[in-house]
Amino acid sequence: MFVITHRRFFFWLTGLLLAGALGAIFIWGLPLGIDFTGGSLMQVSYANTVPALADIEKQASSVPALGVVSVRSSGTNAVALRTRTLTPAEHDAVLAALSAQASTTELSYTSVGPALGSQFTNKAIWAILAVVLVIVLYIAFAFRHVSKPVPSWGYGLIVVAMLAIDLIVPAGFYAALCHYTGVQVDSLFIVALLALLGYCVNDVIVIFDRIREHLAHNEKIGLKESFENTIGKSINETMTRSINTALTVALALIALIYLGAPATSDFALVMLVGVVAGTFSSICRSAPLLIPIANWFKKT
Repeated sequence: MFVITHRRFFFWLTGLLLAGALGAIFIWGLPLGIDFTGGSLMQVSYANTVPALADIEKQASSVPALGVVSVRSSGTNAVALRTRTLTPAEHDAVLAALSAQASTTELSYTSVGPALGSQFTNKAIWAILAVVLVIVLYIAFAFRHVSKPVPSWGYGLIVVAMLAIDLIVPAGFYAALCHYTGVQVDSLFIVALLALLGYCVNDVIVIFDRIREHLAHNEKIGLKESFENTIGKSINETMTRSINTALTVALALIALIYLGAPATSDFALVMLVGVVAGTFSSICRSAPLLIPIANWFKKT
């Protein structure tokens, strides 16, 4: 019953986390990568010492009509260059300009046209909305026989609100990561958010389903138990399962961060933050939030 007794503390903690995440998003923003805006991304490694980023930018900008070039470090001896969408001739010219001063090797090259980037943005938004809609419909169906003391749609409302928070918190973390490291939002970030939607709702549903079972059982045997005790008992019965699941996933993500490819490290970081936030949400926010909603329905 610790979570239920101190639920106001967890509600305030949630507010602080949400405020911090929203502040990071609004202040620093989420810079979109070429998957969304279109452009060319080139990763180049240097055989010896990596020149100053300003010098590399100057070398690349020597290609006629290239426009703005963004250069950032990528690993210990490599850099990533982002430009507008390049033609094959311009791509070769940029490589030649960089190789003129030092021995370089192209590690990867990606080019996305503006139209394709716009299509990807629209599809990403629709994908997230579609997943949320399916989740809401599932909850409305699964809890259709639950009406007291909170109606079935109340459970769905809480889940949607918690999912929004569970996505905003890792998005805020990623905004700070983008600001301090120069990374950008790419397709893997969207994949991470979609994966977190499924993971977080699973955790919440497990607790809500246990609450539903207890309410049905109490009604069947005529047991008069306070709603707070029912929720507290349900949380205690599912807490170990939620924590163990989160630890298992977290260990895999930590291994991916430190042992996996650099291309997936940011994805794993977002997932790790989201898993921790989702576990906290399911245990300390979602179920306890049913209590003030139930009290509100009693007054109306």
